[in-house]
Amino acid sequence: MEFPGAHPLVIGHRGASGYRPEHTDSAYELAFGLGADAVEPDVVVSRDGVPVVRHENEISGTTDVAAHPEFADRRATKEIDGHPQTGWFTEDFTWAELQTLRAKERLPAVRPSSASFDGRFGLLRLSDVLRIVDEAESDVPDDPADTEAPVVATAAPSAVVELKHATYFESIGLPLGEIVAAELAEAGWSDRPGRLVLESFEKTVLAELRRRGVAAHYTYLIEDGGAPFDLVAREGSAAPDYASQLTDTGLAALTGEVDGISVDKSIIMPRDLAGAAHRSSDIVARAHAAGLQIFTWTLRAENRFLPRNFRLGHDKAAFGQWEQEFRAILATGVDGVFADQPDLAVSARRAVGGAA
Repeated sequence: MEFPGAHPLVIGHRGASGYRPEHTDSAYELAFGLGADAVEPDVVVSRDGVPVVRHENEISGTTDVAAHPEFADRRATKEIDGHPQTGWFTEDFTWAELQTLRAKERLPAVRPSSASFDGRFGLLRLSDVLRIVDEAESDVPDDPADTEAPVVATAAPSAVVELKHATYFESIGLPLGEIVAAELAEAGWSDRPGRLVLESFEKTVLAELRRRGVAAHYTYLIEDGGAPFDLVAREGSAAPDYASQLTDTGLAALTGEVDGISVDKSIIMPRDLAGAAHRSSDIVARAHAAGLQIFTWTLRAENRFLPRNFRLGHDKAAFGQWEQEFRAILATGVDGVFADQPDLAVSARRAVGGAA
């Protein structure tokens, strides 16, 4: 499945999360204002079955929940996808309760400017983000050459919806696939195959949504280590790891199950033992040869997130030689990139001959 408009796509990762607290209306609106073609909401679930837009179901790092004494007794330790976590979890709150919380910057030491917006924005549900995407569509200029028009993507904006921890939520009676399908239908988004991407680290929930008839581009997220939890839960130690799914045989098996894959950028630009990245791998060419589109995450300008040879100085919060890394990744022919600073990704795309 091909997307109309810009190539490669620039996707605002959790919105413009390099400039505003992630998954807030301000972050999403700014992403489109900076030229992103799409935005990426992550979806978890509330106790009463509302699809909540947060990167994780543990929310103490991105909200002020710890400052609410009325919720002190909700703090808990749970095992999520095989890993113990302690904090406050969306599935222990109703949507009404979650709406009393305010968002905050996840990385205040790295992004103090974004942290200055702490407390200004509430939490969103999936339909809120889809509404923002629809509103961004109305801002697309009729004539992309009109220099007085807003700086927005020239094709209809898209939504890249990531389903998080589906196996876990299913185990506690909150079927994420069913919940997301219902929200998409209610918002009028269940039949927009050119504008909707559904992605997950678990193929099981993607297959469920396809069976439910949701017309979308289906993308399988692949880590640079470990194994998908849905397969681990079903097959235990015999579950195939992510690396095996990136072999030619593994990619061929994915063809027909999904439309594309989305990989950690270190799979495209591997780092050596010193943390430097000097050359790209052949994964983009091999994915295309298998008939799969390939996306990558996450482009971030700060030294903390760059390979060692692209850093400038020792301040982790300072911008390094992001242009070099961004351009090198885009030049591989990847079909889309997730970026915390979408304006910088758009600039790098232009530099390597992609869409403006």
